[in-house]
Amino acid sequence: MKRILFFSFAFCFLLVKAQQAPTNEQFLKLVESEKQAHVSITTPTPLTTISDYDVIYHRCEWQVDPAVRSITGKVTTYFKPLTTNFDSIKFNLTDSLTVDSVKYHNSPLLISHSGNIINALLPSVIPMNTLDSVSIYYHGVPANSGFGSFVQSTHSATNNTPVIWTLSEPNGASDWWPCKNSLTDKADSIDVIITSPSAYRAASNGLLVSETIIGSNRICHWRHRYPIATYLICLAVTNYVQYTSYVPFNLTNLLELSYVYPEDSANVVTQTPADIPIMQLYDSLFGIYPFMKEKYGHVEAGMTEEHQTMTFFGITSFGFETLAHELAHHWFGDKITCASWHDVWLNEGFATYLSGLCYEHMQNGYWWMPFKVMRMNWATSVPNGSVWCPDTLDYNRIFDSNLSYGKGAMILHQLRWILGDATFFAAINNYLNDPLLAYGFAHTYDLQHHFEIASGQNLTWYFNDWFTGKGFPSYQINWNQVTDTVHLTVNQTQSDPSVTFFALPLPIEFKNATKDTIIRLQNNFSGQNFSVHIPFNVDSVKLDPQLWIITANNLVSSVNENEILKYVSVFPNPVHDHLQIIFSKPFDNMTMKLLDVTGREIKNIFANNKSNVTIDCKETASGFYLLQFNSAGQTASKKIIIH
Repeated sequence: MKRILFFSFAFCFLLVKAQQAPTNEQFLKLVESEKQAHVSITTPTPLTTISDYDVIYHRCEWQVDPAVRSITGKVTTYFKPLTTNFDSIKFNLTDSLTVDSVKYHNSPLLISHSGNIINALLPSVIPMNTLDSVSIYYHGVPANSGFGSFVQSTHSATNNTPVIWTLSEPNGASDWWPCKNSLTDKADSIDVIITSPSAYRAASNGLLVSETIIGSNRICHWRHRYPIATYLICLAVTNYVQYTSYVPFNLTNLLELSYVYPEDSANVVTQTPADIPIMQLYDSLFGIYPFMKEKYGHVEAGMTEEHQTMTFFGITSFGFETLAHELAHHWFGDKITCASWHDVWLNEGFATYLSGLCYEHMQNGYWWMPFKVMRMNWATSVPNGSVWCPDTLDYNRIFDSNLSYGKGAMILHQLRWILGDATFFAAINNYLNDPLLAYGFAHTYDLQHHFEIASGQNLTWYFNDWFTGKGFPSYQINWNQVTDTVHLTVNQTQSDPSVTFFALPLPIEFKNATKDTIIRLQNNFSGQNFSVHIPFNVDSVKLDPQLWIITANNLVSSVNENEILKYVSVFPNPVHDHLQIIFSKPFDNMTMKLLDVTGREIKNIFANNKSNVTIDCKETASGFYLLQFNSAGQTASKKIIIH
């Protein structure tokens, strides 16, 4: 069954609105899905590095029956030697698969296959930079089981329809096909030809060239003509239903192709169009979709993971943030791929932050602050962790939700505050379009270089503190006002001794009931004193009200300030429908009352030891109100406007 869908932008907006609210549960589901998909039940072993040839092209011919967990294949690889005396060629492939033969110009080669390496002896030396090819014939049951790189399972509660799907990140490609499994070399193009029983349809990278029934088999031929990292090559086979839609751009439309389980198609078809405005936003911020000549695809499978031009989604994973995150990988992870799993944040931190930019730019930024609160909490939940991943064989650490995702996203957000929007986005676009990096690999120092060029600053201090350094700062700020001058003393402690001091520009808000202003203060040492001219009487001072910097456990105090107000944030104010209250520390027996101007109680809310509370104001009349907090004999109030 094939359906062509055309969606108006207004309809897409309604879909986005319905799915947009960020939650910790949604983010955890995304991260845990990716993490679980990457974690083998066996202890991973280091890959043997192959570096003496350049992969140009793969022609992958696979035979798969989703009812049977096995694969038969022929992989033809075109390559160019990078060294002299090139008289043998190696490939990564698990020992659990059987190599039937390796042929060179249709003649069999002498081979060995041990230590998860195929070594084929060539009949003569191939000169450097000379294009040549070999074909590997193999079969067997891939090594992994459970949530591994080659998974056979079922879907549909009524008839247990079989399905096979692959997920190779970080090092699982050689579990199911012979390849150069590395983060140093991308094939310039691939063809994937999948033969399966005719009842099933196969999905893969690029464009579908043909789909042919021959006897009892269906042959699906996919062609991809962009450079692609080994781990991003994929297949999925079951009784898929296919439908298409289009993303409109100024000069052309991009094909969106979705392969979903028949029993879920009615539900999924209403969810996937939500990524149309997301893609248009990314286009405006980071340039055109990197694989514009082909497609963007959704494939329903057992786990969620981007594959170049064909993202896999679990049935419960078509939510707004997951759609935004996986689509973002096509700029950050696919167009430019991390050159080491030490630098995995270049994939996952960026994708997490781009989903946040969707919250910032859509629905007038209504969910932007909740997103930042949640991700800042993740970033500061590990007081001794770095964004740099020290152990690339620990898959749980590579795909750590707090560090690679949350803190990785927030060090970008914080750098945006330091450099300003114009410089920040210019640097990222220059990074994406760098001819030495685009459609290739990058280390963190490559990104740092572009931030330094765009800003004219040496940012070694920043990446030392926030990429390789561990932890975050906490601030103790004391203030008092004398006439029109506010005096502040800023002290800092660090959650981990790897960083002796975090030098940052601090956004400090000064306000009273009718006036407020935010001043940027460059904090260079603990105990630093500031004197700020403020032409109104200040009744509260708040550190970083818009959540730009990575920090936690802060204390801002004056002799006149109520203890409760130091730890509470209330937004938006004015409010139309839902008022959000965030507590940076829990309070015992906390109650809140919403009072009108006469002091009449409108709502009474019990918030004992909660970190956040939502108050529904949709049915409350417009006007001025007082939100009163009561805990352990203390009382504090904030003025609220409902409109």
